[in-house]
Amino acid sequence: MNASVAIQTLPETANDEELIRIVDEVIDYIKSTGLNYYVGPFETAIEGDYDELMDIVKECQHIAVRAGAPSVAAYIKVSYKPEGDVLTIEKKVTKHHQ
Repeated sequence: MNASVAIQTLPETANDEELIRIVDEVIDYIKSTGLNYYVGPFETAIEGDYDELMDIVKECQHIAVRAGAPSVAAYIKVSYKPEGDVLTIEKKVTKHHQ
């Protein structure tokens, strides 16, 4: 696993309920990829191959628009190590959730 990303998808919506519904659709898509992920209150972290993760980040925006958002913004963090492994979600957060 040479990369991890954290993505915060921010669809334009009329109210909080609509925002949550659209973000939930994006998270459902992330779950469907089969990659390791961690949902936090502000962003979702995903681990995998760099190119695959970049495709997922792109698709998250399309999903939000197809779900009804007229526009979407996203904050994305990327950790990439082409010749090795990046720190895993487990190593970063498990000790804090025991």
